[in-house]
Amino acid sequence: MNKYLVLILKGMGMGAADVVPGVSGGTIAFITGIYEELIDSIKSINYKNLKLLFTGKVAAFWKAVNMNFLMAIVFGIGISVFSLARLLKFILENYPELIWSFFFGLIVASAIYVARQIKVWNVFSVVSLIVGVAVAYVITEVAPTETTNAYWFIFVSGAIAICAMILPGISGSFILLLLGKYEFIIGAISELKIAIIAVFLSGAAVGIISFSNVLSWLLKKYHNQTIALLAGFMVGSLNKVWPWKKTIETFTDRHGVIKPLLQENVLPFNYDGNPHLYSAIILAIVGFILIFLIERMAVVKESK
Repeated sequence: MNKYLVLILKGMGMGAADVVPGVSGGTIAFITGIYEELIDSIKSINYKNLKLLFTGKVAAFWKAVNMNFLMAIVFGIGISVFSLARLLKFILENYPELIWSFFFGLIVASAIYVARQIKVWNVFSVVSLIVGVAVAYVITEVAPTETTNAYWFIFVSGAIAICAMILPGISGSFILLLLGKYEFIIGAISELKIAIIAVFLSGAAVGIISFSNVLSWLLKKYHNQTIALLAGFMVGSLNKVWPWKKTIETFTDRHGVIKPLLQENVLPFNYDGNPHLYSAIILAIVGFILIFLIERMAVVKESK
């Protein structure tokens, strides 16, 4: 029971991260030591194992896909997403520097932690790291857009976003932001619009099962290069998570709300009206230390 309670807590951490644009649930999965098991478990939901389910061999199917593990993680994610959606939206709107500072520190430490998992540094690992940084940086520089609310596009958005959500450093929520669907989906969750949530989750299910096979293969065949790529994603995503930004250009969405279109990072001491500077710096340090405390706890647990 303790094992599954811990898994639920890890899932809650993933869910909390996935709600915030710029932060990846995959990062939380990696630093809490469940990343590869998560990918392999999702990958095991395939035609062979589904045949067990459809032929009435439920117990065999349950064991084959590591369903106890998956259910605990999904349950934890669900608790966070549904309980924190409104809270995080409020914090992002009213105290953005504080929440971004905390996640900035968390992601810096996470990138260091992930890079330490690379067993052999060679030219291929370095190139993978650089590619990861470049890809994530370019993604964070792309401006959000307005898109259709048709069910087919909600399905596609779910399939694309979930792939990013299980990649450390690339935020599924930020991908939704680029697709113009972040506030739409957050609103649907907070207002319990079942039809929209169901379509989105259907797309996510298709996307994650397909993508997990590719990712699992890469981790087994090209472990060091894949880990380096994931670490690069984290480093590149710091451009988005930097807490202090100056808005250069705005746009008005379909609801008449003015939002930032283009922003540039500025030094905290040059940031206009910064009443939370020292609190933000403290939270960044707390986020940084938290990752290594989690790592230390995991090492102590394994040694026992």
